Amino acid sequence: MSERSKIHRQGVWPIVFMLLVYLFLYMPILVVVVYSFNRNASNMTFQGFTLRWYSEVLHGSNLWANLFLSLKLALVATIISVVLGTLATIGTYRYEFRLKKYLNAMLYIPLVIPELVIGLASLAAFSRMGMKMGFGTLVFAHVTFCLPFVIITLRARIADFDRSLEEAAMDLGANEWRTLRRVTLPILAPGILAGAFMSITLSIDDVIISYFVSGADQLTFPIKIYGMVRGKISTQVYVISSILIFAVVLIWPAGMVIRAGHRRRHPE
Repeated sequence: MSERSKIHRQGVWPIVFMLLVYLFLYMPILVVVVYSFNRNASNMTFQGFTLRWYSEVLHGSNLWANLFLSLKLALVATIISVVLGTLATIGTYRYEFRLKKYLNAMLYIPLVIPELVIGLASLAAFSRMGMKMGFGTLVFAHVTFCLPFVIITLRARIADFDRSLEEAAMDLGANEWRTLRRVTLPILAPGILAGAFMSITLSIDDVIISYFVSGADQLTFPIKIYGMVRGKISTQVYVISSILIFAVVLIWPAGMVIRAGHRRRHPE
C-alpha cells in the first residue's frame, strides 16, 4: 500500500468518528422532528407522514399558552439578567474594593448548587416574605440562576478589553455615559449577545426551579410536558418542539451574520 493511501485512510477515520458523535448528539432531536409528522396518534410506532398535527397546532392548541408563558418569562428574565450582568461585570472590572474577591467567589454558588436546593430555597424565601407564587416569583427565580451565566460569559469578553480606547474617547471630549454607550458596550456586544442566548436557553429549559415557584395558573411549557409524561404525550408536543427547533435553526445563521458584521466594524 502506498504512503498516500495510508494517509488517505488515516484521514477518513476521524471524519467517521465525528459523524458518529454528531449522530449520537442529534439523533434524539431528529426523532422528535420525524415523530411530529407521524400519522399514528399514539406515537408508539411510526406509520407514515402527515401534516395533520401541524394543522391542528396552527389552528389552535392549549399548549400555546404554556409556550408563550415560557417565552415571556425567558424574555423578561433575560433582559433583567443582561442589564444587571453587564453593569456588574463593568463595575467589577473597573473598580477595586475590599469585598471584590469574595463577591467573585460567591458568583459561582448558584452554578454548583443543585437546582432542587435552589428551588426549595426560593420557595421557602418567597413564602417567608408572603409572596404569592406566580409570574413574579418565576422571574425572580430565573434571574437568580441566569445572572451568573451572563456575568461569566461577559467576563470572558471583557478580559481582552483595551482600556486605552475608553481613555482615548474621554480625551476627545466624550463623557463617561457617551463612552459607555459608544465605545464600551459595542465592544462587549458579542459577549452580551452570547449571555442573552444562554439565559434564554436556560430559562426556557428549566423545570425543577420553575416547578417550586410557579402558581397553579402559571405552568410553563416544560412543566406542562413533565406533567404529561405520566400519561400519554400528545403529538402536539412533538409539533411545538419541532417548531422551536426550526426557529433555532433559522435564528442561528442570523446571529452568525450579526457577529460577522460586528467583526468587520470592530476588528480585533
